[in-house]
Amino acid sequence: MYQRILVPIDGSTPSMRGLDEAMRLARLTGATIRLIHVVDELKYVTGFETFAAYSADIVPLMTEAGSKVLEQGRERARHAGIQAESVLFTSVAGRVSELVVEQAKSWHADLIVIGTHGRHGVTRALLGSDAEQVLRMAPVPVLLVRAASEGKKEAGAAAAMSVAADA
Repeated sequence: MYQRILVPIDGSTPSMRGLDEAMRLARLTGATIRLIHVVDELKYVTGFETFAAYSADIVPLMTEAGSKVLEQGRERARHAGIQAESVLFTSVAGRVSELVVEQAKSWHADLIVIGTHGRHGVTRALLGSDAEQVLRMAPVPVLLVRAASEGKKEAGAAAAMSVAADA
């Protein structure tokens, strides 16, 4: 069964829902969770700032925020009685999805659990989907935990989820 569950988190509601689902699975199987956060340095580049200002001011703030996200995730797991470790990555090149897949391989994860916004149509086409890319490239099963639809009440894992077997 699942003994090593990889959970990418970014502090968003969907990613925290993914963590909650991973914790439920970990509780059932006695698994260890590895939380990862990727500081995507190019995500907020506008072209108006100089490289020096960007690397000296913005990147450290993003790294600090990422560390806080991981600390909150570890604390959440600790309160649930789940063993969790975390790793912070900084990415200048490559997609977040590629780092998640690489981490799944190098850590020998049995499962990847990702919270997703569940965007579709034009919004998904414009913004892309790291979750979808992980799903396509992952060497292990992927559990996508969709964000709750606005106005709908949910209980536990009643949110829409998809499981993909090995590609």
